[in-house]
Amino acid sequence: MIEAVFKITYPYGMHARPATVIVAKANSFQSRMTLVYKDNKVNLKSIMGVMSQGIPRFGEFKITADGRDEVLAMEAIRRTIEEINSNL
Repeated sequence: MIEAVFKITYPYGMHARPATVIVAKANSFQSRMTLVYKDNKVNLKSIMGVMSQGIPRFGEFKITADGRDEVLAMEAIRRTIEEINSNL
């Protein structure tokens, strides 16, 4: 299992559009992925779970990945979050 801490700097935080992009990317991997925000754990592959966290702009959260493709999955999520923070 690997984990990393991220920050969302997108102006509106983790609302529907960035959440949809991250969940779609997570669903392209076999690894089990979890998002942790303020001690609440949710499945990163669940749009409702991710959106229910209400992560605001500059909110920090942890993502864990566990499975055969965990390294590839975490790298893809890292790139996706970087793209969201700079482009959306």
